[in-house]
Amino acid sequence: MAKNSDSPKKNVDSELTEKVLYINRSAKVVKGGRKFSFSALILVGDGKGRVGYGFAKANELTDAIRKGGEAARKNMYTIELEGNTIPHEVRTKWDGAQVLMKPAPAGTGVIAGSKVRAILEAVGIKDVMAKNLGANNPLNQVRATFKALLALRRREQIKRARGIA
Repeated sequence: MAKNSDSPKKNVDSELTEKVLYINRSAKVVKGGRKFSFSALILVGDGKGRVGYGFAKANELTDAIRKGGEAARKNMYTIELEGNTIPHEVRTKWDGAQVLMKPAPAGTGVIAGSKVRAILEAVGIKDVMAKNLGANNPLNQVRATFKALLALRRREQIKRARGIA
């Protein structure tokens, strides 16, 4: 029995935006010449606090991008926001990459480097100042940024954890 294409179905993936952050081409020299393979770093976000990233390798570029997108959709995180900015300053380190993020007043915009900026915009953060300190490896920058975003806590959560409120 064929499935009715007119039936209403809710697709969560339709509101997600996918962005290619980095593509790397590597070559292996073999008897017949060079054999190329590709790795892709893909970012997926909805602009409302949910974001994920995927890193995949394949012999074809389109396959690497597709696999990275699937991995990003599987690894989605929900980020704590406070209006259009982050709740507090945070500084994290992943391997050689360090990321510093500070909340900014309304109207400031996203002040950040390329990879960090893409992630913050995919989350839906409008006002923040960020600085990439240390390494310029794209994958480590992304992992450090995600570590920083996952370390964010709202004021109410901190008070509840300390037993104040």
